[in-house]
Amino acid sequence: MGNNSKNNNELEQNKILLKSVDLFRNVAPGMLEYTAQSLEELQFDKGSVIFEKGDSLPALYIIKEGKVKVHDGAYQFAIFEYPDFFGEYSLVDNPVRSATATALEHTIMLRIDEKLFQELLDKDLHFARNILKRMITRLRESNQTEEYLYERSNTIQKEKEEIEEKKSWLEKMNATKDQFFSIIAHDLKNPFNTIIGLSELLVYRYDKYSNEKVKEFIRQIHTHSSSAYNLLDNLLQWARSQTGRLEVSHQKLNIERLIEDNVSLLKNKATQKEIEIELIPKGVPEVYADENMINTVLRNLLTNAIKFTPQKGRIQIQADEHGKSHIKISVKDNGMGIDKENIPKIFDLTTHFTTRGTASEEGTGLGMVLCKDFVEKNHGTIWVESEIKKGSTFSFTLPKAQD
Repeated sequence: MGNNSKNNNELEQNKILLKSVDLFRNVAPGMLEYTAQSLEELQFDKGSVIFEKGDSLPALYIIKEGKVKVHDGAYQFAIFEYPDFFGEYSLVDNPVRSATATALEHTIMLRIDEKLFQELLDKDLHFARNILKRMITRLRESNQTEEYLYERSNTIQKEKEEIEEKKSWLEKMNATKDQFFSIIAHDLKNPFNTIIGLSELLVYRYDKYSNEKVKEFIRQIHTHSSSAYNLLDNLLQWARSQTGRLEVSHQKLNIERLIEDNVSLLKNKATQKEIEIELIPKGVPEVYADENMINTVLRNLLTNAIKFTPQKGRIQIQADEHGKSHIKISVKDNGMGIDKENIPKIFDLTTHFTTRGTASEEGTGLGMVLCKDFVEKNHGTIWVESEIKKGSTFSFTLPKAQD
């Protein structure tokens, strides 16, 4: 008698539950009674997996008590609780589950299997209509979810790209910092040590040296102080460029005049090594660039050519049209040349590539890195062609000024 009472209570509870589910709205009483008797009751503890993504399990679940999460890994599609239902799509089209269902707390559910579901479709028009309505609604929700996921995926991809850009920028800044300290600690310290040492000798032992020796000391002090000044100037501009504090001011420039000005500025250095400098710019159109930056590029390239050209050598500076929209400026020397394997290192900050000149002149490798940075900021490109013992040609392009 007790079991019958319990069964009757469960049957009534199941009928009440079915009536609260919109799938069974307007279903005939006899069919509702039959369904309530045919339902399979299942219980799941908190954290239990009801089914996994990829499982082949055609069944519709109605929650009688508790709460269920439908998810794919960490992404949550939906949470169902009394009197929700889910899983109807697996009974109509594809029994393979497209997501995982997990009990969020102790959960009791009623399961409609494939056989019972088919009977309901065949025998009750209201149930079939309600299933169709529900599937259309879920399909719309699914489309909205897919759109959201697509947009979210794009957002995540953009965020990832931004993170990669910031990571690259931070790595570059870290390399810049290391290179900066390296230059200050070594390359800037050396000329000042020489200047201090020579000037100290002149202060305390001037009378013990001949006029020729004193002149030699003064010449070396001048050479090393000029080198230190150029290095400081490059360091300042480079640091400002890397930290975004260097403004680029494009304007029409007479490139022939800039070349002539820089040759005049470095003429004494070339004269000391008896180097002939030949200018071949003739009637070249104006360029559109930042004057200070291009002066720095020309000064560094010409200084570099003098450094690696032997005594009584020759340097040619040429400017001519490069295609329809650019001007090419080339600084060619007949000096030491560069190994092919070292050419990629010239414009790379991280390699700190530098060699001594033909008169043992020292350098930091920073000048060429600065040239590349400044040329690119002016929408040009820079490259080098070289052969050992035959010399090098450094070339860069700049946009023509528009009329």
